[in-house]
Amino acid sequence: GIEKLSDAVMDALGAVPREAFVPHAYRHQAYRNTPLPIAAGQTISQPLIVALMTEMLEPEPGDVMLEVGTGSGYQAAVLSPLVADVYTIEIVEPLAQRAATTLSGLGYDNVHLRIGNGYAGWPEAAPFDAIIVTCAPESIPPALIEQLREGGRMVIPTGPENEIQELYLLEKHNGKIQEHAILPVRFVPMTGSRDPAS
Repeated sequence: GIEKLSDAVMDALGAVPREAFVPHAYRHQAYRNTPLPIAAGQTISQPLIVALMTEMLEPEPGDVMLEVGTGSGYQAAVLSPLVADVYTIEIVEPLAQRAATTLSGLGYDNVHLRIGNGYAGWPEAAPFDAIIVTCAPESIPPALIEQLREGGRMVIPTGPENEIQELYLLEKHNGKIQEHAILPVRFVPMTGSRDPAS
C-alpha cells in the first residue's frame, strides 16, 4: 500500500510555486489535484503523483538524481531541495527552454537541464542514486538501468501508449533489477530513439 508521505516531501511540495510551472490559462487550477496541460501536448502531473513518486525515490541530501522528462520543470523543482543535484533531460526543445527559464528564475541552482534523448540517460553524470522517469516507455531503457548505482532506486511508469500503465519501483541489487509494481497510472509516452547509438 501507499505509505504516509514524509514531512520532507510534503515540505518540498509545499515550497514549490506550482502556478509558475503552469500556463497562464490554467493558473487558477494550479493547486487542484489534477494533471494540467502544458505546451506541446504534454502535461504536468497531479501533485499527488509527484509527491508519491518523490517519496518512492527515498531522496537523501547527498543524492545525485536523474529525471527523464523535465516537462514543466515542476518535478525537478520538488526534488531540488531534497538532494544534492538533479540532472534532468527533456526532448522537446521549447519545453526545455521554458523549464530552464522557470527553474533558474526561481533559484533552483542544483538542477541541470539537457535537451536530448532520455533513452540515452546522462552518462557523464552517472551513476545516479535514483532515477525518476515522468513519461512512459514501453519497456525500461537499458541505459537507465546501467546508470543506476548499486542499491539505487528507479521510479518509472511503463506500458503501451494510450493504455493504462503501471508505475514501478525498481531496485538494483548485485547488478540485477528487482521490480515492484506500485499502482496503475497514465503518463504521456516516452519519445526519442530507443537505440540512442543509431
